[in-house]
Amino acid sequence: MRALLFAMPKEVSAPFRAGQPVANRPGLTLYRPGPDLLVCVSGVGKVNTALAAQFLLDRFPVRELWNAGVAGCFQPLPPGTLVCASACVQHDLDVFGDPPGQVPVLEQIFLPCARPEADAARLRAGGLPCSTGVVASGDWFGRDLPRAHRIRDRFGALVCDMEAAAAAQVCLRNQVPFRCLKVVSDHLDHPAQYQQYQDNLPGAVARLGQALELLLEE
Repeated sequence: MRALLFAMPKEVSAPFRAGQPVANRPGLTLYRPGPDLLVCVSGVGKVNTALAAQFLLDRFPVRELWNAGVAGCFQPLPPGTLVCASACVQHDLDVFGDPPGQVPVLEQIFLPCARPEADAARLRAGGLPCSTGVVASGDWFGRDLPRAHRIRDRFGALVCDMEAAAAAQVCLRNQVPFRCLKVVSDHLDHPAQYQQYQDNLPGAVARLGQALELLLEE
């Protein structure tokens, strides 16, 4: 079984909204669009994501966990460009004098994702624009340009979100493959970034849905 994890209902495109609801104690939005697929909406942020990811791995026979959603971009990629994450990093983790981003216990900064190059190649072959790169996650919506530049330069990140690295950490601890697909909705250096996010959200979500349908056919 695969589990597909989103942060917000508005990131879930129409083909993934239907299905049998699954009751659960944490109060997650959880349903089955098909016999081998779970869709879960966790809520925004790293803690909500980690809770949902661990619940899914504990409760169901998940052989692969995916995180998908919109993201702000550090580079001038066009809105709607897909990003297959090669690794995730927690840009707001800085403890014990360790290097920024280093995850205690794992003692890693970059948390690897499964099959980024293969997924990107498949999407490009299907006519969907796609890049690969690092996703930087933190409990922060990027409206601070100097901070955005520091994150970009320190971690070599391509896009920024609020969830992926938390799910990646849970999967790594549980030895479950993790795949991550983001779509560019806005740019962190745009003078009206939040308006750009709102304007591009419907098209970005539609593109993300197309990409997920294609990748989940395998």
